[in-house]
Amino acid sequence: MGRILLGIFFGIALVPVAVVGWLWFGNAPVAVADRPLPYERLITGIPLNVRIDREMVKIPPIQANEDNLIEGARVYLDQCAVCHGFQGKPSSIGPNMFPKAPPLWEPHHHGSLTMVGVSDDPPGETYWKVANGIRLTGMPSYKQVLTDIQMWQVSLLLANADKPLPPAAVEILLGLAPMAPAPVAVSAPMKK
Repeated sequence: MGRILLGIFFGIALVPVAVVGWLWFGNAPVAVADRPLPYERLITGIPLNVRIDREMVKIPPIQANEDNLIEGARVYLDQCAVCHGFQGKPSSIGPNMFPKAPPLWEPHHHGSLTMVGVSDDPPGETYWKVANGIRLTGMPSYKQVLTDIQMWQVSLLLANADKPLPPAAVEILLGLAPMAPAPVAVSAPMKK
């Protein structure tokens, strides 16, 4: 009986030692081109979705009006387009990430419906992702980069990507509208 218990103990202890050895010798899939671990999406997706459902704001504090959609287009152009691209002009970076950055202006099928980007997600879910980022995906947290209003503006823009947008927002997204000039830094004269 003692040998059986000793065998079970060493069998159980051997598993963590083998995993640590596998990690220690660099065998884990850490490169973007590596195949994912078995059940990796399931292991990371379930807690992510549960946390978003628990923490997301259900009702946006601003409306999806023309001004907010235009400002959301400016934020998207400045902060999001490099990874998520535009309709008909995909990002050169996003497809080379792991997981791939979703093309937020391309149509996709959701059941029998055709959606654009994340327009099938509630704005609060997109806001949560913009504000908090998502670990191990390349999606950064924008809490320190954008204001709360800017994060809501881009979230509302993306939630309405499958609807007609204000012409000024479309012009910004197509690169036809001039962007507001960046503020010019003025330095104080040096004292002698």
